[in-house]
Amino acid sequence: MPIVKKLAPFGYILAGMGIFVCMGTIYAWSVFRKPLEELFGIGATESGWPYMLFLCFYALTMPLAGTLIEKLGPRRTTMLGGLILAAGWFASGSAATITSLSITYGVLGGMGVGLIYGVPLAVAARWFPQKKGLAVGVTLAGFGISPFLTAPVALHLIDHYGVLASFRIFGILFFLCISLLASFLKFPAAPSKNQVSTGSSTASDSPGINPMLKSRGFYALWFCYAIGTFSGLMAISVTSPVAQEIIRLQPERAAFAVSIFALFNALGRPLFGSMTDRFGTRLTISLSFILILIASAGLLGANAGDVSIYFAAFSLLWLTLGGWLAIAPVSTSNLFGALNYCRNYGFVFTAYGAGALAGGLTSGLAKDYFGSYQYAFFATALLAMIGIAINLIAIPKKSSQSAVA
Repeated sequence: MPIVKKLAPFGYILAGMGIFVCMGTIYAWSVFRKPLEELFGIGATESGWPYMLFLCFYALTMPLAGTLIEKLGPRRTTMLGGLILAAGWFASGSAATITSLSITYGVLGGMGVGLIYGVPLAVAARWFPQKKGLAVGVTLAGFGISPFLTAPVALHLIDHYGVLASFRIFGILFFLCISLLASFLKFPAAPSKNQVSTGSSTASDSPGINPMLKSRGFYALWFCYAIGTFSGLMAISVTSPVAQEIIRLQPERAAFAVSIFALFNALGRPLFGSMTDRFGTRLTISLSFILILIASAGLLGANAGDVSIYFAAFSLLWLTLGGWLAIAPVSTSNLFGALNYCRNYGFVFTAYGAGALAGGLTSGLAKDYFGSYQYAFFATALLAMIGIAINLIAIPKKSSQSAVA
């Protein structure tokens, strides 16, 4: 039995990974776009609205989720979010227009994911206080590998049952899977000394405004997170078009490239999470922005036939996006206290929504006004340099109560 008790925390990570696989289906949105464009008679801009709204609403719901997790506990919060997520997918199967789909999939689906997202991360961080980065990164890997598993299933369902029926089938599957996996999630009976001593333990316990929101470190981390997700989410949205329009790859090779990049996205989470554990927040953030800068410079100089530059650059961009989804939660815990992590990370995570919206708009404007997605990488290069400066100037050097002072 002692062996079972030692292995039990790893079960929580596996359950969290399974939940993230369900939620990560958003990264397979490109599979649904073409069938929806044909069904509703719409263009690429309109077919992107459900995706953009999904990302925004799941980021906006995160602060609410932090409060619910502490009140309802991880199991009931996850079940509630799973019900809303599944309802959004199921209702999308009856959408008559792209507008109604944007509400069911984008708003409802995004809110459901927003309620769930922080739960597996908080559970992993509390069970592994000495290895928060690695535990959170491994749990998050489920989100990264999701397109590998769910995109082929989506293609099969769309081919056999149609795109709207596929939404309904996914809704039922997600409700069953998330409800089952949620039953395995729980926090440790009591916080350890390591959890209590990591950062300030009063960040959300004191009355009035959360002290974290008054700190320079919070805004620095928020802007750095927004920059990291801006670069990564924009890269995801233009990976295939850049391959075909600039590098001149055939659609089949472009699709293969996306599957390869998904692996880098999954790898980035445990890799950068463990680096944050070992080397700290500031060094890991600087490395991520240096890699984004290198990738952006490569893509700005890429021409037709530069396949190696394309693969190297987009591998780095997908890697760093996965990395930021581990850096940000671990850094939030380190800088502002593990006990208040759920609520605090909800506020930090709003940067993800800002980055998603800004990245989508920037890539579209680059294409519409300059005729090529390539110009969007001037923005990622410039923002990476700004991010390095913000990190070095404003991110606290050590995890301490001064971070929220």
